[in-house]
Amino acid sequence: IPRIGGIAVIIGFLVASVYLIIQGVIEKNLVLNDESQYGKKLIGFLIGIILIGTFAYIDDIKNLRPWQKLIVQVVAAVIVYGFGIKIDTINDSVISPILSFILTVGWIVGITNAINLIDGLDGLSSGITLISSLSLLIIFATNNSPLISIIFISALSGSIIGFMPFNIFPAKTFLGDVGAQFLGFTLSIVAILGVAKTVTMVVLIAPILVLGLPIFDTLYAIFRRIKTGKSIKAIFKPDKGHLHHILMRQGFTQKQAVALLYAASAILGMLAIILIDEGIVKAIS
Repeated sequence: IPRIGGIAVIIGFLVASVYLIIQGVIEKNLVLNDESQYGKKLIGFLIGIILIGTFAYIDDIKNLRPWQKLIVQVVAAVIVYGFGIKIDTINDSVISPILSFILTVGWIVGITNAINLIDGLDGLSSGITLISSLSLLIIFATNNSPLISIIFISALSGSIIGFMPFNIFPAKTFLGDVGAQFLGFTLSIVAILGVAKTVTMVVLIAPILVLGLPIFDTLYAIFRRIKTGKSIKAIFKPDKGHLHHILMRQGFTQKQAVALLYAASAILGMLAIILIDEGIVKAIS
């Protein structure tokens, strides 16, 4: 079974994004060189995708060490930050450059790894990314988010929809690290772009809630590995303690485990949409 199917997702995303951006510029709905500096940000985003994609492809072929992959992810996040894609405002208050750098790089690297780590069953990471993308699309479209974020999240959703029939159980191809890391990296970037105009705390919480399942799985993995291995180095050692492993040990089939995790991700996505539209009380109730 081919293990680099993620390359098709990347190509689909790039082709759709370029077409939609050109169309937006021609129709004058999208300006790349105004005060938002989207042209500069697009260059940084593209460099990050090339860097992540190239080294993830090498990892799929030759198996890079975890610390090597982490360094590449950090470098890609720093490049993106340097080109202007950053979390720099919360509740209309500008935060310090140091805090902005830490939050931005931490968010990008964290989500990139979260999607990669949850890629353990046929169609799991691609399906959860699709559910998260559609949830963010609804949030962006109804919350006066920048057009560029809607373009990217639509292109990402479309590329995953085209790939899903070949990735669900029984899979004919796998995302591989090249696909899973791309999905996480892109989701993290689009989430930052999507809240650029509306930076209240509630809006910032929405992407975290949408991506709550892979975020929880990653944090739980870090805690579990440190506790078991008694050292920070243990974080990089793979194990069989992820959510999908737990469900299958409980007797669920691969299809059932994936369906349950899809449902959990969808519930979190709906909660985020309600949170934005109706407020925290409605979301909880």
